[in-house]
Amino acid sequence: MKLSCTQENLNRGLLISSHIASKNVNLPILNNILFRAESGVITLIATNLEIGIKCEVRGKIETEGAITLPAKLFADYVGSLPNDKIDLELQDQTLEIKCKNYETRLRGAATSEFPLIPEVAKDAGYSLDAGKFREAVNQVVFATSTNEIRPEISGLSMHFDGAGMRVVVAATDSYRLAEKTLALAGRENENSRDVIVPARTMQEVLRILSVFRESDDPEAQNLIKIYLAENQIMFSLNGVDLVSRVIDGQYPDYKQIIPASYETSASFNRNELVKVVKTASLFSKPGIFDVTFGFKPGKEKMGELVLSSANSQFGENTAKLEAEVGGKENEITLNYRYLLDGLGAMDSEEVVLELTSGENPCLLRPKTEKADYLYIVMPIKK
Repeated sequence: MKLSCTQENLNRGLLISSHIASKNVNLPILNNILFRAESGVITLIATNLEIGIKCEVRGKIETEGAITLPAKLFADYVGSLPNDKIDLELQDQTLEIKCKNYETRLRGAATSEFPLIPEVAKDAGYSLDAGKFREAVNQVVFATSTNEIRPEISGLSMHFDGAGMRVVVAATDSYRLAEKTLALAGRENENSRDVIVPARTMQEVLRILSVFRESDDPEAQNLIKIYLAENQIMFSLNGVDLVSRVIDGQYPDYKQIIPASYETSASFNRNELVKVVKTASLFSKPGIFDVTFGFKPGKEKMGELVLSSANSQFGENTAKLEAEVGGKENEITLNYRYLLDGLGAMDSEEVVLELTSGENPCLLRPKTEKADYLYIVMPIKK
């Protein structure tokens, strides 16, 4: 194998792919990344047996070949090289790397033991704007459960509605729920599918999207394509294919907990609400993180929100925030951390909180006509 490429291209490919290689005592080859020059394409491949990444790197191939190399060492070394042309040549099981006045010989291992990554056919996919998809995943992924007892809620629910030209992404840990709806970029597949994608997979997709977001590559595309197989999902963007297993099981029918109506509605400036919640949180009970929200409608349009918290060790606190409160007077106690997570996921200046009573879930959403995001928090029952 003999080839050349720019440090920028190889470094970006390693940033994307090497992260997935993990230390594995039982299968040491998983610590390596497969570096392959074949059929005119330079490819970096890494897997942890749950997720596999293939990343194409632009360059010039003189002689084909393949080797597996220690992923972290290879990535760290290339990352430290100057932004210039890199020449790479494989001799036996050693890769010689030259860049300006840098030269090293990196020992690798044969490719025969490297596991195969499952193939997912690139047909009848779903296309999404990469930036909007990144935003959508960021708005829900934090609500996934970390409890392995219920694996179906340790991932993100993705409902692909090809005919309706939309995708609904949702996550819950049974204490709160986040849901985001976004439009498909094209009508390539009119079928409807439901899958549960592991949270770790979505974190890797976010990381890849971030690498391209920070790139100034004029040839970079802004569409991400998603392909589904029986028990696999593939995300494809700019020569990068990430393949992952999907979680078996039935995602909870969360639609039934979304309040169909409300008794009280209040709208706030998001930043002001965050500030008073953080202040009230200083006096919440450790481990419970409780803050009580009292809604008081005014005689005119304006009313107020009264936040109260009490801690037997430190004291108590009451804070008031002017707000547009409609409906009847109401009260609910919430885990303030869950509420702050939801507020942090929104980018609108004004937000709306709707509730029926202190015994039922409350709904938080941006104050916009287009209702494409909602966040539900279960109450702390006294």
